[in-house]
Amino acid sequence: MARESCTIETSEGIKLDARIFKPSQEITDTNLVAVLVHPYSVLGGCQGLMKGIARGLANGGFPAVTFDMRGVGRSTGRASLTGFSEVRDVVAVCKWVSQNLSVNRILLVGSSAGAPIAGSAVDQIEEVVAYVSLGYPFGLTASILFGRHHKAIIQSPKPKLFVMGTRDGFTSVKQLENKLKSAAGRTQSHLIEGVSHFQMEGPTYDAQMVDVIIRFVESL
Repeated sequence: MARESCTIETSEGIKLDARIFKPSQEITDTNLVAVLVHPYSVLGGCQGLMKGIARGLANGGFPAVTFDMRGVGRSTGRASLTGFSEVRDVVAVCKWVSQNLSVNRILLVGSSAGAPIAGSAVDQIEEVVAYVSLGYPFGLTASILFGRHHKAIIQSPKPKLFVMGTRDGFTSVKQLENKLKSAAGRTQSHLIEGVSHFQMEGPTYDAQMVDVIIRFVESL
C-alpha cells in the first residue's frame, strides 16, 4: 500500500490537507474510491482517526482518501459548529478525486459528526454512488447541532448503510430504526452489539468497519 499527501483547494480558496491510500495492486475492478469524512472538528476530529480504515480499504483493493476539514491540522479556514461549511469541503474533495484519480465512482463514508456532513453532500456529487455512516448522531441532543442535515441523507435515493454500536450514547437503536423507516432507496443498518459511540471510533474496531464497508460495496 502506498500513501501520498496532497492539498485540495475548495471553491472559496480554503486549502485542505489530504492523504491518498493506494492499493499495492489492483485487486478489485470496481473503479471505486472511498472518501472518508472524519468526526467533529470542534471536538478534535481529524483525518488521523480515519487512517486505520483507509489503510484497511487500500489493503482490500480499494483506494481511499482522508482529509482534514477546514480549520483542522494543516487545513486553512475555520471549523463551523453545525458542519454546513464543511459540506463544501466534502464536495471539493470528491470533485478533486473524480478529476485526478481517474475514477468515476465514489463511496462516501462519514464517521460520527462526519456522517451528517457527508450525508448532506451525497446528492450534490454525481460521482457518489453510495454512502456509509459510522455512528450517525441522530439523537435529540446531537440534533440541536446536526438535525438540519438529516433530511438530505434520509431522502437520498442512493444506497446507504448505517453502522452503529448498540450502546451508542448519542443515538439509541430505536431512534435509528425510527429515522430509517422513512428513508428513500436501499437502506441498510448494521448493529455492533455492546459497543459505545467512541469505542467504535477507536482503532480496535477499524478492521470490523473495513469488513462491513467492503461487504456493502460488493453488494452494490
